[in-house]
Order: sequence, then structure tokens, then C-alpha cells
Amino acid sequence: MEIQGNIHSIETCGTVDGPGIRFVVFLQGCPMRCLYCHNPDTWETGENKKISVDEILKQYDGVKEFAKGGITVTGGEPLMQIDFVTELFKAAKEKNINTALDTSGILFNPKDTTAIDILMNYTDIVLLDIKHIDDEEHKKLTGHSNKNILKFARYLSDKNIPIWLRHVVVPTITYNKEYLIKLGQFMAKLKNIKALDVLSYHNMAIPKYNELGIKYPLENIPPLTKDEALTAREYILQGLNDSLN
Repeated sequence: MEIQGNIHSIETCGTVDGPGIRFVVFLQGCPMRCLYCHNPDTWETGENKKISVDEILKQYDGVKEFAKGGITVTGGEPLMQIDFVTELFKAAKEKNINTALDTSGILFNPKDTTAIDILMNYTDIVLLDIKHIDDEEHKKLTGHSNKNILKFARYLSDKNIPIWLRHVVVPTITYNKEYLIKLGQFMAKLKNIKALDVLSYHNMAIPKYNELGIKYPLENIPPLTKDEALTAREYILQGLNDSLN
């Protein structure tokens, strides 16, 4: 039986989901409940829209002259549907399409890497979302430990899979000099970081929460300013450079 993915939506010309303009596939389902999540409608694993690998590639072929960067799979958490992502990326590589995986790494199991090993054979780049560098604060922010996430980052480094590291900076939560410097220090231990995306927290998802009847957890937290985003990036790079020098 042909494997199908449970799809939330597709964006045909994404500009912030990896190198170049990309065809972005949003998968349904996520185990984490990040306080700042802007896609709460992707949380549940219940059936949304089933679509096959061939159907996705057919859609991509229709826009490939625009989405020349390749295909990015995001979520939700795409590793919840790892078999489907693997089949999609395998088929994409047969067509010489660049593949990017946007993941938190929350489902990485260091005791059994069989499935992820196979997926990485067909993955050109991983957009790794590190939510918080401190484990206890990570639990408060997402409901989960970050230990296996950091192990996943080291695994990618060992396998020399390129990483675009992404970090959402939230006032009073991750906008903290100590934590940002520690994130940079952790980055210094990895040999495969190709880019750092410092993402500014915003509260534009509030109407979506209201529509879904869910209380928005950070309604009293203001969006991060441009100056604060620049400062946050400087702190991360300070930790990185101090560790490398």
C-alpha cells in the first residue's frame, strides 16, 4: 500500500524555510506544546488531509520554476511521520531536488537511530529548532526535556549533516544573556552549523487561538523588538566566538 502523509497545508513559495525559495509541506501532529506556538492547529494527529508522495511531487513540478530551492518538510513535528518523510525525500533526491527537514528533534532516540539514519541519507539540510538551551526552562516552555534534542544536534554533527540552527527569542523567557551565551557555547561544539536564524517572538497567532477556543499562554508578553533581536544574536555569537577562541 502506498504510504500517505497526514498533511496540514502546503506553501508553494516559502522564503524562510531553508535556502532559496522553497515548496513547504506542513505535516499534522506535534508532541510539544510550546507556549509561543503559532500553529496550534497542527498539534493533533487526527486525520487532516491524506496525500501521497507522488501527489506532492506532482504539485512541486507545477511550481518548480519558482520554488527552485527545493522541498522543506515542517509541521507540526515531521518526525512523527518519519516513514512518509523518508519516502518523500528519497523520491525527491531521485529527481535531484534539494531536501530540508524542519524539526525540533524532540523524537530523536539515541538508543535506536535506525529510522533517522535512513532519513538522513536523503536529507540535505536540517533546520533545527532549539527552543531553550536550559533543560528545566525547556520543560516549562514546551512540556519536554531538551536532552535528546541536544543529542540529536550532536548526532547531526557526527554525521556531518548541515544544520541551520533556529531559535525563537521571547522576552522574559529566552531573551536572557546567560542562556543565549550558553546556546552559542553549545553551537561551538558542533562542526556543521551553516546558519543561525534568530527568530523574533510575535503574538500574531492570538486570533487563531481565539478561533480554536484555546487560551493564549503568553498574552501579556510583548513582541521582541528589532534591537532586542540584534542584541540576542550578539550574545549567541559572543558565546560561540569565546568558545572557539
